[in-house]
Parts: sequence; structure tokens; C-alpha cells
Amino acid sequence: MITADERYYTSLRRNIMAIIITVALMPLLAMMAIAGYQFHTAYRHKVVDHLAALVDRHTMHIDSFLSEKLADISTLAAIKPLEKLQDPAEMEKILAMFQEKHRGVFVDLGLVDERGFQVAYAGPFRLTRAQYGDASWFQESIRQPFTVSDVFLGLRGLPHFIVAVRIESDGRLWVLRSTIDFVAFNRLVEDLRIGKTGQAFVVNAEGQFQTQPHARPGVDPQALLRIVRGETPKEIYSTAVEGLEIMGSSGNIYKMPTSPHGASWFEYTVPETQRRYLVFYQSLKGGRWYLFYLQELEDAFHDLYKARTLTLVVLALSALSVAVTAWALSRRVVQRIIQVDREKEMMNEQVIEAGKLASIGELAAGIAHEINNPVAIMVEEAGWIQDLLEDLERGDALDVEEVRRSLQQIRTQGARCKEITHKLLSFARRTDPTVQQVQLNKLIREVVALVEQRARYAGVTIRTHLTDGLPWVAMSPSEMQQVLLNLINNALDAMEKSGGTLDITTRYEDGRVIVDVADTGEGIPQAILQRIFDPFFTTKPVGKGTGLGLSICYGIIRKLGGDISVNSAVGVGTTFHIYLPPGDGVVETPPAGSQTLSKEDS
Repeated sequence: MITADERYYTSLRRNIMAIIITVALMPLLAMMAIAGYQFHTAYRHKVVDHLAALVDRHTMHIDSFLSEKLADISTLAAIKPLEKLQDPAEMEKILAMFQEKHRGVFVDLGLVDERGFQVAYAGPFRLTRAQYGDASWFQESIRQPFTVSDVFLGLRGLPHFIVAVRIESDGRLWVLRSTIDFVAFNRLVEDLRIGKTGQAFVVNAEGQFQTQPHARPGVDPQALLRIVRGETPKEIYSTAVEGLEIMGSSGNIYKMPTSPHGASWFEYTVPETQRRYLVFYQSLKGGRWYLFYLQELEDAFHDLYKARTLTLVVLALSALSVAVTAWALSRRVVQRIIQVDREKEMMNEQVIEAGKLASIGELAAGIAHEINNPVAIMVEEAGWIQDLLEDLERGDALDVEEVRRSLQQIRTQGARCKEITHKLLSFARRTDPTVQQVQLNKLIREVVALVEQRARYAGVTIRTHLTDGLPWVAMSPSEMQQVLLNLINNALDAMEKSGGTLDITTRYEDGRVIVDVADTGEGIPQAILQRIFDPFFTTKPVGKGTGLGLSICYGIIRKLGGDISVNSAVGVGTTFHIYLPPGDGVVETPPAGSQTLSKEDS
């Protein structure tokens, strides 16, 4: 069974561990939280800015590619007469020159009249006299000077796109067109690949792919365009973003800010797979195309997550180290406290013993007088027997009855001395701190019998008012004797000049056993009444009091789970109240009536 002391020390050890762990880990957690947040924010901004700059430069590179190819066709249209462009042989020479200069990016060349018929053609396909009148790129070319078409299959059945320039000559319109190698353009776009999942692709304004992604990410380009245009429903778009305004309660997305490099970005969660992507985009062809760059968040912030995992591991190891240290330190501290408490208990026992010796010293005068009377009688009777023996030697008859009477008197007075010394030795023996069930009234009678002679000598009348049937009290009998003796001796000291009355009362009220020790002495001034239980505080003359008596009483009563208080008035007297918890429900056997002891009793 776990004792109260063991529970106390276990709780103390836990509290010490909690304090050490809290004090050690709180600054560490705060520092790591602040540093982690700063690092997390700075690293995310660094990654985003870096990717935004790459997307922006790649967009400029793609725009430059398209502009350069359009410029080559425009230059050709400006410097070559229409007659030359209508010559297939000349077109073959020009195409060969373009392919050599641009490494095959230009697939073919063609001149188309205003009706949509290709009048001159150079290239690998048989497209002479091909009809483009209904082609969207041709219609657009007739309306504006320069055209870069969307990717389409066309007559050749292969993905490609057209760059075209409108030529006006002799009131007629012509279109000089060239097919751009789709594979080369696709390779140019795919050059933007970072990490394991990073990829770029181009879509037109309708959300149709203009390049072929190297791996389908499962992202609908039309959904991305709806996000860019602020048309995305709430259930499709993930709002866990940085650099994007918070979605409003109506489900509308506010305008996304543009990074310092020109490329905008947001985070996107694919509804089907729940994969989260970091998406950058930039417009091409004056807003008719969009370059998108996608990379999974775990891939884009791989180093950040790795650093965070490493930080958590270090934090866990640090917490474990602190916990082990706190456990060892708290165990050591508690062991030291246990040792100090044991030393304190031993010292308290020594102090109690010293108090008992001091109390015995105060009783010495009364006990000496108590023993002196029977000793004087024994000496007198012994002298009388000696006289009788001298008369016998002179021949007188021996009064046997007188001798017997004297011997009986000596025996009676010797028993009286033995009883007095027995009481004194019983009180003076070493204190036994063992708690047991005690009859409090019986204990009070024993203490009163011990001090009755000193009371007579001091002119004090001791009156006991002991209530019958009190519950037994769990206590150390010798320690309770010490408490009662200290209080009675203090009362006798207060009344030794003029005598008085000492009343000792026991009663049972409010579930507690109460002992009142009241004297009619000088009383204690209110100014010092709050200090009387302090160690080494005394109002007695130097050399007469140690100041430990009431402090010992207070410590003993509190250890028993009780309390002690005092009421006093100068010139009236002092009353000490002792409150003790009852024991196991045992009730005292009703004693004989109360007794009154006075200085006249002998």
C-alpha cells in the first residue's frame, strides 16, 4: 500500500520534472517556431520567386522565338518581289536557306492568294493549289498584317501551326505563310523542367493544348484558365495559397497579384487525385496563348520539407534528452529532500527531547519538595527505631508494635517516592513517535498528576473538566504528553507570582476533539500574540526560557492533523485551544468524575 509520504514525493518528483521540462523546452520551442516560420516563409518566397523568374524568362524566350520567326517571314515579304515569291524554284531556295539558318524550324513556305488558293509552295508535302479559304488562320491573316495560328492538324494530318504575313500588291491581297516545326517548338517549351514533376505546356484561350506535356499531370487546362479568369467554383479550387487573395464568401476569387518578375502563380488541388500543384502562368501572343508551369508542392518544396523533418527529429531528440535529464535531476533532488526530511524529523525528535528535559528542569523544584516529605518521614522513623534498639541494649523491653509501625511507615513513604520517580522516569524516557489510539482524558490525568506538586508549590489550583465518552485520538502518547506539559508549565510560570487557577477542559464539537488549557495569569499582549509559536521567541527572562516550547507544541499538533490557537487578554489570562481529529471511532470508557487539585492538597 502506498503511503501518504510516498504519494507526496511522487507528486513532488512529477512537478519538478514538469517545471524543468517546461523551462527547458519552452524557449527551445519558441525559438524553433519563430526560426522555423521565418525560414519557411523565406524559403517559400525564394522558391516562388525563382520559379516565377524562370517562367518569365522562358515566356520571353518563347515570345522571342515566335517573334523571330514572324520577323523572318515579314522580312522575306518585304524584300522579295511578288514575282519571285510566285516562283516555286525561288521558294525552294528561300526555304533551304531558312532551314539551314534555323536548323529546320521552318517546315515549308507557301504563297496564298486572296481566295485561299496556294499558288506557290516549297516543302515536303504536296500542297500546291491547296485551298485554305475556310481555314481560320487564313481568315485571320486577311484581316490583320501578322498572324501566328493555333496548333491544328490541317490537310497534312499532323500537329503544326502557321506564321503568316499579309502582302498588298496592285490592289490584291496575298498571304505569305510558313509552317513551324511542332516538335522543335514543343521541345523549346519543355526545356522548362525542374525537379521530378516540373513541366511546362502551352494552351490557347479555349484551353486546348498547343504543346504536348511530357507527362499528363491529370490537370484540366480549362480548369486552370477558369482560375486565371476568376471563374472557378469554390469546390474546384484550393484556397490554401500564398500570393493569392482569399476567396470571398460568394465563391468568387479576387484578382491574383503578379510576382515582381511578371509571372503569376497559385496553388491548385486536383479534385480527383487530391494532388497539390504549384502553378505559374504567363500570357503569350498578346494573351491568346498561356504558358503554364506545374510542379507538385512536395517536389517544389522538397528541401523545405526535408529541413522541417530534420528539425522535428532534432526537437524530438532534444525533448527526449531534456526529459531524461529532468527525470534524473528530479529523482536526485527528491532523494535529497527525503534525506533532509529524515534529518529534520530526527532533529525535531531531538528538539522535543530537549524540550522535555527543559520541562523536567522546571518540575525539579516541585518534585524535590514532593520527595523530600516522605524521605524526611523515613529518616524520622529510622531514628525512632534506632532509639528503640538502644533502649533494648540497656535492658528495656522492645516495643515490637512500635517497630512494626515505623517499618510500615518507612515502606509506605518509600512506595510514595517510587511512584513519584516512576512518573518522572515515564515522562523523561525517549519520545516514541508511534501513532496509536489513545484515551485523551487518561493522558491528561497522568500529566496533571505529574505537575500537581509544582502547582501546590506555586499556589495554583488545577481543575479538570473532562467530558465522558470522548472518541479515542490517533496520536503519539509521549508527544501529546510533551504538548500538555509545555502548556501547563507555561501557565504555572504565568501564575507563580500571585497564584491562580488552571482549568483543563475536554469536549467533542463539530467532529473534533478539543482540549482547552486556560489560566488566570498575566496574559499576553496583542502585539506579540502572533509570534508566540515562532521558534526561539520567548517573553521569559534570559536563561529561563528557550523559546522552543510552543513551537514544539505547534509542530506536534500539526503533524497529528490538528490545529492549535490561543486567546489572551492582559490582566485576565490566556487560553490555548487544541483541535484534534478523532481516531477510529473508539469511545472512551466513562472515567470516574473530574478531580480538583489545589495548593492545599498534599
